[in-house]
Amino acid sequence: MKKAAKKPRKTLSVDEIRGRIDALDIDLVDLISRRAQLAQDIATVKKSQGGGDGSLYRPEREAQILRRVVSRNRGPLADEEMRRLFREVMSACLALEEQLNVAYLGPAGTFTQSAVHKHFGHSVRTSAFGGIDQVFREVESGACHYGVVPVENSIEGVVNHTLDMLINSRLNICGEVELRIHQHLLTRARKKDAILRVFSHQQSLAQCRRWLDKNLPNAERIAVSSNAEGARRAAKMKATAAIAGEAAADVYKIPMLVRNVEDEPDNTTRFLVLGRHATRPSGSDKTSILFSTANRPGALHATLKCFSDNGVNMVRIESRPSRRGMWDYVFFVDVDGHADEPAVAAACKQLETSTSMVKLLGSYPRSQI
Repeated sequence: MKKAAKKPRKTLSVDEIRGRIDALDIDLVDLISRRAQLAQDIATVKKSQGGGDGSLYRPEREAQILRRVVSRNRGPLADEEMRRLFREVMSACLALEEQLNVAYLGPAGTFTQSAVHKHFGHSVRTSAFGGIDQVFREVESGACHYGVVPVENSIEGVVNHTLDMLINSRLNICGEVELRIHQHLLTRARKKDAILRVFSHQQSLAQCRRWLDKNLPNAERIAVSSNAEGARRAAKMKATAAIAGEAAADVYKIPMLVRNVEDEPDNTTRFLVLGRHATRPSGSDKTSILFSTANRPGALHATLKCFSDNGVNMVRIESRPSRRGMWDYVFFVDVDGHADEPAVAAACKQLETSTSMVKLLGSYPRSQI
């Protein structure tokens, strides 16, 4: 039996299409309002049970929602754009329950602030601080609910100050953010030839070294505390440029003369989200662990065997001086899985028998770049 031929799709006029868009917009407003009301209902229940002080934010819950959104996305919007839209809806709804105050490595316009907005949305209150240690202290004291600090760059490596702070901090790592870094040349000069000096953070200068060598070989390169600080100075000085992100250009009202001057197009920085509460399993997690071994041959090999014995994949390892004695080191390890999962829990228990010190830094949802 022959299948019936499909009827040709009716071509709609522009006015008809706009009418359908208007109807969908009304439905979207109603659905978002209903979602916001339900968020308020959750806040009422949780606060009656003693919730609040940042505990209404659930990183694992948000990660699960975003994964579900992406799994249902059939285009034409890209997954990243769909994540961004839903992140802002969740951010606005959470602000009705409890507005979070997030500390970050400032000043305004840094990539760390961009990481805050990527992870929490724009409905949180942000507080800029001049040092990584200050961010830790603000969260530890309860003055801020969460903090965001850089921990490593795909080109320049780890941020040692962040690792050193984790050694003695009581905070938990409760999230991670991976941010694609695009550097731009910001200046009020109309031509590159007029630029005599370039301000930026030392890592950004290094990430754009080849471009600077080729395009601004005679310009003085001056390292400052942050890209945003470089943009602030360049906005006020003649014959001066800064290398910074788009957020800094917006904050300090300085034109972008050349976009994407980074040497490596896949340059990415990873940030940690710090909080006082542990994070429950989300279904796709990482766990960060700190440990110290005895200073003897084969000690590290025997220690790392704890992970392979239990089928746990180690994705990263770094070492830092412990500051407790000469040539005494601590190791930072990231593994796949959550500390509550049997394999990871068994590996951590075995690790305690073969090391002089073990500290669970946190389990958290894997970043979705």
